[in-house]
Amino acid sequence: MMSRLTLDDLLDQLEQARQIAIDDRKPSAMIQATATMAKLTGLDKPVVKDVHADDVQTISELMNELANDDQLLTQRISHAKNEY
Repeated sequence: MMSRLTLDDLLDQLEQARQIAIDDRKPSAMIQATATMAKLTGLDKPVVKDVHADDVQTISELMNELANDDQLLTQRISHAKNEY
């Protein structure tokens, strides 16, 4: 019976490949593994966040609001797991 690969399996394999590339001093292979991981988790796509104008008073507050979204990475990984 053939087992089914999960997103976590693929990410683990890519991390192993990245570590081998680091150990072997092969930066292009390391970059490729990292880029593939980003694609699988959706981190290679631009992020659009809806911020209500009433929530921020200055550009600085707006930038802080956008930068401090701790749930964004978790949401991307969750989406990627559901997608694949």
